[in-house]
Amino acid sequence: MTHFALVGPTGSGKSSLALGVARTFGDVEIVSVDSMQVYRGLDIGTAKPSPAERAAVPHHLGDVADPDEDWSVARFQAAARAAVADIEARGRRALLVGGTGLYVHAVVDALAFPAQDPTLRAELEARTATAEGLGAAYAELARLDPVAAARIVPGNRRRVVRALEVIRLTGRAFSSTGPGIQRFGRTVFPVRLAGVWLPRPVLARRLAARLAQMREAGLADEVRGLLLRGTLSRTARQAIGYKELLAYVDGEEPSLDRAFDQALRRTRAFARRQRMWFRRDPRITWLGAGENPDVLLAPLLATWSR
Repeated sequence: MTHFALVGPTGSGKSSLALGVARTFGDVEIVSVDSMQVYRGLDIGTAKPSPAERAAVPHHLGDVADPDEDWSVARFQAAARAAVADIEARGRRALLVGGTGLYVHAVVDALAFPAQDPTLRAELEARTATAEGLGAAYAELARLDPVAAARIVPGNRRRVVRALEVIRLTGRAFSSTGPGIQRFGRTVFPVRLAGVWLPRPVLARRLAARLAQMREAGLADEVRGLLLRGTLSRTARQAIGYKELLAYVDGEEPSLDRAFDQALRRTRAFARRQRMWFRRDPRITWLGAGENPDVLLAPLLATWSR
């Protein structure tokens, strides 16, 4: 049985197209491949499907973790593959939908993730809490594993910490773990990949409009409610929109308008990184629209029906 994956930048219309595919084929269930939709309560800012959409088509891997839990790509890999296996066992097909490139890669490819050590992780996080400490840690990574260091932005604390953690735990270079994110070979289960491509000015307008809708829908109040109910994990606090509004609610950012402006800039930067990530994968069939991505439903159905 062959499954499907629909990828592309955030805001490119993947969710609407996925619903159209599922309704047309009739035997398709959607598996969200989004690192933040896994969290309960992070609803508006992650653009989760509505209750009506979830009722119309079965959705998987949304709302599977509490906001105070740390989430990892390894944990997602296991959960997503279990969901695909369950869908297939019932004689149905899975449609993976998302823009988190590493998560898509981890589900469909034979990526292996080394074990973690919370104590060592906490030690490294404490060491890199300052700019000076992070710089020293990156210099250590560059000495121990120059290949990994070249792939990691020096200011990306989370990835620097993870790389050093793996090196200390395994004695091996972080860049040597798994088959590598630069390789695109045979997938671990049959899957056909397609991507949505929009002109950059069009995507920029869609992202601005979507964030304005999120503001109108009460994203700031959602963030306040999350804080009232408890703490957010380090992972959850990094979600785009939530990080900026947490700074506003905590008093670190005095202007709500500026918080939303920062969220929009970060969203656009994220979309650029997503395009770069997926563009490397030669297995993806790209479908481009000039303005409205919904016009891609017919060619997408035709591509996957062949």
